[in-house]
Amino acid sequence: MTPGLAGFVVASDEMTWDSALDEALEALRGAFEVVLDQGSTPGGTRRTWFDTFDWRLYRAGLSLEYVATRRAGELVVTGTDGNRAVAGPASSWRATRSYHASDLPDGPATRRIAGLIAPRALLPMVTVSTAGTVARLLNADGKTVARVLVERPAVEDRPLPPRLAVGEVRGYPAQARRAARLISLAPGIEPASAEGAANCLLKDALRAIGRRPGDYSNKVDAKITADMAAPKAVATILLALLDALEANVDGVLRDTDTEFLHDLRVAVRRTRAAIKLIGDALGLPDQEYDRFAAEFKWLGDQTTPVRDLDVHLLDFDVMASRLRAAKEDDLVPFRTFLQGRRAREFRALSRCLRSQRFTALATQWRAVLDDVADNSNKSEARGGAAVRERGGAAVRERGGAAGRGRRVTGGERMPTAGRLAVGRTRQAFRKVTRRGGAITADSPPESLHDLRKRCKELRYVLEFFAPLHDKAAYSTVIGDLKKLQDCLGDFQDNEVQIEEIRALADAMLRAGPVFNGAAVPAGTLLAMGELTAGLAASQQAARAAFEARFASFAGPQAQGHMAVLLEAR
Repeated sequence: MTPGLAGFVVASDEMTWDSALDEALEALRGAFEVVLDQGSTPGGTRRTWFDTFDWRLYRAGLSLEYVATRRAGELVVTGTDGNRAVAGPASSWRATRSYHASDLPDGPATRRIAGLIAPRALLPMVTVSTAGTVARLLNADGKTVARVLVERPAVEDRPLPPRLAVGEVRGYPAQARRAARLISLAPGIEPASAEGAANCLLKDALRAIGRRPGDYSNKVDAKITADMAAPKAVATILLALLDALEANVDGVLRDTDTEFLHDLRVAVRRTRAAIKLIGDALGLPDQEYDRFAAEFKWLGDQTTPVRDLDVHLLDFDVMASRLRAAKEDDLVPFRTFLQGRRAREFRALSRCLRSQRFTALATQWRAVLDDVADNSNKSEARGGAAVRERGGAAVRERGGAAGRGRRVTGGERMPTAGRLAVGRTRQAFRKVTRRGGAITADSPPESLHDLRKRCKELRYVLEFFAPLHDKAAYSTVIGDLKKLQDCLGDFQDNEVQIEEIRALADAMLRAGPVFNGAAVPAGTLLAMGELTAGLAASQQAARAAFEARFASFAGPQAQGHMAVLLEAR
């Protein structure tokens, strides 16, 4: 349609859509002869929007549509300015399956998309079927001076608000603008949003199926306030983590992309950290803490083998490209071994996620958290803030320690979410600064591993209570902490990968002649040895960078930012 001319949407109630369209066409008839051009009717079209599970394209201000046509299909990229560009043909695409970056046709737009989504897959988010009619606008001489496209979209047989757009005919731009002005004055008709008609239609389509763009993120998204009772706030945080965990199960089982398992593992780790660091605020008996902590540890352990192999395979090409003495082809048997081992471990993981034990864990945990939230709501309604007790058991305030801390009796008041956030964040920060400050050049690797765990705990506590913090100070502290975590992560991850490659080499040798009927080639083992040498060098570089990273995080300026976060609420 005409560049610069806004599209329109029928904004009235569904029962009056037809009358609103009639009003718009009647307004045009006052200035033009309106002829329904059935011969050039575009007919039905099907448009499917693709994005990653965590909406990476939408968050980057882009949308990707697969538009099905009679002969083939094409991919269309739309930016936040509403400009649409055909990214290329997509003859083999279907509206019902997922695709990876390698499936995209080559071109500038698709290369940008590939860079945004990897290693995630593109998933079909919603499909809209549209029936369209073209009306030609004639002047007094009977010449066509503009066109109006009327579209009636629907999702799964559920109609969406009709759309109108004005098309310019060469030589008559003023008439197209006049037509657009007349349509804008018709009752029940509104301009499409500034982000473009396509994105407006996407939002309407998602709303019709109970979704919205960006409705999943791997970030902690708990709706808490500083004055909320601590039990309710902690239950809300843990319910948000459980939602994230369960949202990723289907993607893991389908093996759609590796990030589903990554996000599921993050949700499990955050849950375990929350039980340890702030879970006492729930007011559960000790045996329930211990039971759920043990069950989530079991779940985390079940996911570890596949994720470790995913990391090896995701990094494989990069590591292979760094070989100097060996050749990349020497690592082919190693990749084959990793893929076979992953297939076996994935079958075990699938059994775990389909097991009665996992189902019971998720169901029982949700019931406990809902119960805490409901009781907290009842206490608030009565104007009280009593500690929830179950069976008369005392409530243990762990204070972030592993099962130690003073006990809070039923007559005391639990803190608000704001006070809990300040107290637990202060404890976690002190652990990081105390243990990090004690590390010297002679400290064993275990001291850095322990510091990494304490940094994770601090990161989790900060993320749990993010809505309560000053945004600027929070962003700065998280940024500094992330740099320190990256340094510690490089140090430990390289060590772990070295140990895993050595263990995998032993396993390959024990496997015998499985590679095309022959034993593991010597060149493969030499190449794996070169990989470990490179990882060792990277680990040493991370160790050398630690002192500066820690000083940046725990220095006077950083202490000032943390002080802002620790202001009493």
